[in-house]
Amino acid sequence: MAQIKVFYDHKGNTLTVWFGEPKKEYVCEETAEEVILIKDKAGHILGFEKLNFEVAKPEQLRVAFETITQ
Repeated sequence: MAQIKVFYDHKGNTLTVWFGEPKKEYVCEETAEEVILIKDKAGHILGFEKLNFEVAKPEQLRVAFETITQ
């Protein structure tokens, strides 16, 4: 079963989402939209970090996921 890990850093104003294993992080690439792509040695995206992410009430931050069948 695949796991997605979501971390919100209130002090740093960042939201980090992992699709893969964080231990395999090799390089990060910043995009123009204040998003950092986290990649492994082969260049596959393991996750991303959104900079300047703020939530008015962090204790009420909720994450929802949907699956799409094709």
